[in-house]
Amino acid sequence: MIQARLKDIPFFSSISKKELGIVAQQTDEVDVPAGKVLAREGDLGDEFFVIDSGTAEVTRGGERVAELGPGEFFGEMALLDADRRNATVTATSPMSLIVMTRASFRTLNRSQPAVHETVAKAIAVRHAEVT
Repeated sequence: MIQARLKDIPFFSSISKKELGIVAQQTDEVDVPAGKVLAREGDLGDEFFVIDSGTAEVTRGGERVAELGPGEFFGEMALLDADRRNATVTATSPMSLIVMTRASFRTLNRSQPAVHETVAKAIAVRHAEVT
């Protein structure tokens, strides 16, 4: 079920159906209430989030910079390294999220290095687009 939702996310467009199934095995589904802070600016991050349903507000320096909704994602850089979050993301409605931790991403590297490399390249492309 997670695999079907992940395939519609542009971030995963370069990943084959088989590879996407492997990635989906390393994720969890999480429901959170409105008002839950999912990522806090300045904190160390170790989770990547894909929004399945609901909305979230992104703030930087206390200023609203974006609104995220279904199909959008954030926190992908946390999969690669223990970097600090560059924004705060807060649920503005109840949300259903697909979450991958850095530990799960490392497991993917050990068990499926080619899939790990494909995802890492997608992260690098995304990072280059937003910086």
